[in-house]
Amino acid sequence: MHTGCMNSKVLSRRDLDFLLYEWLGVEGLTARERFADHSRETFDAFLDVSQQIAERDFAPHNRKNDLNEPTFDGERVTIIPEVSHALRVFAESGLLGATMDAEHGGLQLPHVVQRACFLWFQAANTATSAYAMLTGGNAHLLLAHGTEEQIRRFVHPMLEGRFTGTMCLSEPQAGSSLSDVTTRAVKDGEKYRVTGGKMWISGGDHELSENIIHLVLARVAGAPAGVKGLSLFIVPKLIDGERNGVTLAGLNHKMGYRGTTNTVLAFDNAEGELVGEEGRGLQYMFHMMNEARIGVGSGAVALGYTGYLHALDYARERLQGRPVDAKDPTTPPVPIINHSDVRRMLLASKTYVEGGLALVLYAAKLLDEPSPENDLLLDVLTPVVKAWPSQWCRLADDHAIQIHGGYGYTREYPVEQFYRDNRLNSIHEGTDGIQALDLLGRKVTMRGGAGLALLLDKIRATASGSDLGAPVLAACDRLAATTAKLWADPATALVNATAYLDATGHLVVAWMWLSQLEAAGDREGDFYDGKRVAAKYFITHELPRIGPMLDLLDSGDTLLLDLEDAWLG
Repeated sequence: MHTGCMNSKVLSRRDLDFLLYEWLGVEGLTARERFADHSRETFDAFLDVSQQIAERDFAPHNRKNDLNEPTFDGERVTIIPEVSHALRVFAESGLLGATMDAEHGGLQLPHVVQRACFLWFQAANTATSAYAMLTGGNAHLLLAHGTEEQIRRFVHPMLEGRFTGTMCLSEPQAGSSLSDVTTRAVKDGEKYRVTGGKMWISGGDHELSENIIHLVLARVAGAPAGVKGLSLFIVPKLIDGERNGVTLAGLNHKMGYRGTTNTVLAFDNAEGELVGEEGRGLQYMFHMMNEARIGVGSGAVALGYTGYLHALDYARERLQGRPVDAKDPTTPPVPIINHSDVRRMLLASKTYVEGGLALVLYAAKLLDEPSPENDLLLDVLTPVVKAWPSQWCRLADDHAIQIHGGYGYTREYPVEQFYRDNRLNSIHEGTDGIQALDLLGRKVTMRGGAGLALLLDKIRATASGSDLGAPVLAACDRLAATTAKLWADPATALVNATAYLDATGHLVVAWMWLSQLEAAGDREGDFYDGKRVAAKYFITHELPRIGPMLDLLDSGDTLLLDLEDAWLG
């Protein structure tokens, strides 16, 4: 049995244990050759050390990180020292390369266990953990597409905690519209010279590591227009200790994630190395982008979850008001958790964060059991994993502020920061609107709709055996019929893609709740009773939200398509 604290306000270890062992059965992964050296004991050990480091080295400077964001004096970036210490401890734990091959210094830990471990850091201090998340994604991309020499020179120092990594896609004139990238690369012998500007680059400059390895999308001279002309380059901040033509032009100041440097970078004839082949840069970059999208969804869950736990603790301790049937004004006040609207917000938040956590871990486990079916299912789920928690787990933070009342929006309490940090996740790694276009425009139409059909089959299989399954089965039929109707007129369909994403996300999370309910079975105790009431709440109070969304899609409404900008004032 693990030794971690069960009553943390950072995250719920009890819920993680339930989801990993009672629901997903991750111990069974140890039968696979890749994970044969692991066991329940090693999984618990990594979860224990993650909680310990997160609570000891990450959480204590979360507020300080927010109030003392990085500064730039024109020459160097200054960051509070606690960040460097926390990242050093994290690297020494081995968690940075936890899922990577042993031959590269990794631990070959299952993705689902690593994801559960990293949630502790995202919940404790999302800004500091962002440096580690970006570095891990950078390293994974190079392991998949880099040469052995590139892996030796760049990945191994990352795993040792000496180097950090970034992803450089956006430009001042081209945020998500990567076809408009203008950064150029000119071949110079075996290397390239990269010139251009990049915007919104998280972790783009600092002195937390010996070097920063930038992965830069650029266009080689003569390459075709659009995304097919993009190539990917490794551009280190330093070469042989000297600046490599990469200049920090300034820091962006965000409403959240304030402890993560967010930079404007200028590349001036910087030396770069090609990753893979010319013209395949975006294909390679999607390796990191898809990992980051799941990471963003995970971070949204973590922030919503810690907000919920703080609100729950506050509601149990805060005395205010009296029962509605208390006629005597001298009756002692009761904890606010006794008031129905507070209970509503707490229960709704519980369904969002525990449902979102299940979704993130389910997606991670698909990576551990690769197959054509699981790969297809993950493709369909990825936009949902990124966008649904970014919206609904943020609502849990909104509820946390409301439950705290006037104290909730003051800096003396942490929930206002959780909300500000979480608000960024709807934009990070492709806005919710872009995820909606990806889901409806690509994922559910690919291979003749095979991905959506597979997802609905999975949901129906769970719902058919549940007492609460009837509304979920009906929602499956409704979504399938609506999708078929939308395919007849793509232009009209895509204008309301966000409604489609919301409806699909709520259906998927309803499935997550039915599946958890099945795992809980008839086990007794408050924890399992909590799962049962949460599942019932989500099915009866939340799932019906998709009706009006699908009504809108079925109607063929073109209001947004017909809207003239002049009409907006």
